[in-house]
Amino acid sequence: MFKKVISEHTIQGNEIFLLESQNDKFDKTVLIIGVFHGEEPQGEYLINRFLKTDLMNLKNKLLIIPCLNPDGKIKNQRQNSNLVDLNRNFPTKNWKRTEKNDYYGGEFSASEIETKFIINVLDNYRIDAILSIHAPFKIVNYDGPAKNLANKISSLTGYKVQSDIGYPTPGSFGTYAGVERNIPTITLELPENETDESLWAVNKSVFSYFAYEF
Repeated sequence: MFKKVISEHTIQGNEIFLLESQNDKFDKTVLIIGVFHGEEPQGEYLINRFLKTDLMNLKNKLLIIPCLNPDGKIKNQRQNSNLVDLNRNFPTKNWKRTEKNDYYGGEFSASEIETKFIINVLDNYRIDAILSIHAPFKIVNYDGPAKNLANKISSLTGYKVQSDIGYPTPGSFGTYAGVERNIPTITLELPENETDESLWAVNKSVFSYFAYEF
């Protein structure tokens, strides 16, 4: 049902890959991304649970990156191996060089292998919506023309919609994909201190929605 179509390796030799559903006929294309930040592994778990379900007669084409930041995941750190926050490294109009802290955006925009990987995906597919899975705020954040979509995801999960995360995010993926490339982009912020099973129970409907209804 899914085929690995693009693969890259980090500077530590860990693989990043894109899975593509092999349905010839489809209405829309949805990109789903897990583990932007290494200390937020819940997205990969939910994606893998979804991939184990009975995925038949998909309405939409699904593009899935289970784990964008394997180096960070292995080290249980937010950033990648270069200590760059991938969610501050995109070539947006508001990107800027910042202090080398947890939110360091790199020496220049799109400097990182992981960032270039996603840009390559966006350049090679016509994508109708993006779901990026994070933690720990328990909200549905959105960028670009995605307000109605965010309200739908909120109705499925019970998480409130919040258009502004509450602090500056120069070089963020949401700004790059949602605002500047005009792709409806949902950042699903999962709650912390909940079991993987409880997260799946709440969020499995989100995956089903993008696969069969959106």
